[in-house]
Amino acid sequence: MTEAIRCRLPRSFLARNDAKHERMQSQNELFPIFLKLHALEVLLVGGGNVALEKLTFLLKSSPNANVTVVAKVFRSEVRELASKFPTVSLVERSFEESDLNEKQLLILATDNPSLHEKVKVIAKQKGILTNVADTPAMCDFYLGGIVTKGDLKIAISTNGKSPTLAKRLRQLFEEVIPDDVDELLGNLRAFRSTLKDDFEYKVKRMNELTAGLLSDSKREN
Repeated sequence: MTEAIRCRLPRSFLARNDAKHERMQSQNELFPIFLKLHALEVLLVGGGNVALEKLTFLLKSSPNANVTVVAKVFRSEVRELASKFPTVSLVERSFEESDLNEKQLLILATDNPSLHEKVKVIAKQKGILTNVADTPAMCDFYLGGIVTKGDLKIAISTNGKSPTLAKRLRQLFEEVIPDDVDELLGNLRAFRSTLKDDFEYKVKRMNELTAGLLSDSKREN
């Protein structure tokens, strides 16, 4: 829109149009991936409530995750949770730079922002991806809402804007997705293994087979 035309338009229209344009430009550009945490090494710094929340989140989704937790003091709940998972180690002392050795992921969950900034700089130099609790601008990745039903796993992201909405959407999906969806996945896998043609044909047949899922959903609604 040229400046000459903008000058003739009402301010209220321009405000609405600019807001609409901003919404259209806004997009979640995060790339979702599913990591095998049993094959990686995770460092969690912190031993309080936030660290407990992060550790619980990791282990709920990946119970065999390799996690080292470093803190000067641990809440009893953190100790209790860690005791149930043999792949979780607690180190009761202050953070040391050597804690980052051979780690691929880092989660900072203390009440010390200056420590977070210091450790983040070191981690970046070492190429370690970092999540900093309640500080989206310092995060290389977010821990979003996750829905797990057997082998089905759905990750939800609000681009760090609203963890609460991500939680509500997770609760919604957990309610509407049937518990026996794993049986469906098994049947689809078995059927796919019977297809002997090329990849393109397999995709076509699987799309035809599962198209009814959407049809059934629309009829129910």
